[in-house]
Amino acid sequence: MAQKVQGTEDLYGGYMRAWQHMLDVARDLYGSYGFDQIETPAIEQVDTFVHGIGESTDVVRKEMFRVFSGALLPDVMERGSEAHLKPRQRMAMRPEGTAGVVRAAVENNFVPQGGAPVKVWYGEAMFRGERPQKGRLRQFHQVGVEVLGASDPALDAEVIIMLMQFFERLGFSRDALMLRINSMGDAACRPAYRKSVRQFILDHADEMCEDCLERAEVNPLRAFDCKNDHCREVMTAAPLAKDNLCDDCAAHYAQVKAYLDEAGVAYVEDPTLVRGLDYYTRTVFEVDVAGSGVGAIGGGGRYDGLMELEGGRPTPGIGYAVGFERIYLALKALGISLETSAEPCVYVACTPDQRAKVFSVAQQLRAAGVRTEEDYQGRSLKSQFKQADKVGARICVVLGADEVAAGVATVRDMASHEQVKVPLDELAAYVAPRLAK
Repeated sequence: MAQKVQGTEDLYGGYMRAWQHMLDVARDLYGSYGFDQIETPAIEQVDTFVHGIGESTDVVRKEMFRVFSGALLPDVMERGSEAHLKPRQRMAMRPEGTAGVVRAAVENNFVPQGGAPVKVWYGEAMFRGERPQKGRLRQFHQVGVEVLGASDPALDAEVIIMLMQFFERLGFSRDALMLRINSMGDAACRPAYRKSVRQFILDHADEMCEDCLERAEVNPLRAFDCKNDHCREVMTAAPLAKDNLCDDCAAHYAQVKAYLDEAGVAYVEDPTLVRGLDYYTRTVFEVDVAGSGVGAIGGGGRYDGLMELEGGRPTPGIGYAVGFERIYLALKALGISLETSAEPCVYVACTPDQRAKVFSVAQQLRAAGVRTEEDYQGRSLKSQFKQADKVGARICVVLGADEVAAGVATVRDMASHEQVKVPLDELAAYVAPRLAK
């Protein structure tokens, strides 16, 4: 029997409606902030992600799905490496959304010199070769936003506020959410800070895992985000970014917090928060749901150097992403369903001799925008009524010989069982407003 790949899920029925509901909430909320939707390719050149996410990250080193055409695969397998391939031949499935959006911005000149900031949002599948577990899949779905072209700390606060509003619209109470924030500094102050963290790791080399010792040479800040519990415990004594910020970064961070305070947004300062990707600078943030058991449900930060890494002009940026599957599980743990009801529909039932008439009536209703179901299996009228109940029909339209001869239909309210006769040429106008109630 054909089976789905481990770590993937089928989206259908109520689960698919939950995903569509999240997209609808995003479209409505982000639209009010002036965001346009974007979709980037699910396959990008490997360098797009390596430049932005970072060579030292687990995403690039261990989790990224590489893609090879059938013509190239035998050669790659024989050599045991892809190093000989041209950059355009080295491809990967999208593990996160920001790098692809920034690549698109560079390639299509989204932010011309002196142009206004560009705001985009996306809702897409992402792919990572992780060990499948609760809230962690190999194909998962994210909704994210990106703003390119502005460094104002007010934008940082606005993006965070928008994130919290998004969670509230999905059903979370503000009390259930814990927002953690930090500043990671920038190119002026981070190098010295990285050096001090590197030295701390080397001073505690006998207590750190092999991955962290490797990170010490490539990106020591990643040790704060190590999955090894003991490493994280050791790192609690490491130098903190907040104590090593330059004056500009400290002022920027202070202003972000002031804006959040003014807006009444509660937050916790977490000086160990570094996020998992190398491109972040200055403001970073993450949101957890206490007691949900699924980890962070969303987060992001500023990435003012990423456009340059992808080959563009220096352009500041900020964004975040939230995980659909984790949000679904977190809401479920709180006794809240993200699923929405199926759209109300009409069921057109008939006696066997009127099957041809059902076809034209159903087309008439659908042309008017009415969701319409009908029988395709030659059921009895009684069985059709049962089927109408099963599909959640709010109204049943009945066509028998007498109705068709009189040019009318019997319209039954499935809840009250009240029935009225309605002229066939007025059927759509009669039914549509009653479904909307």
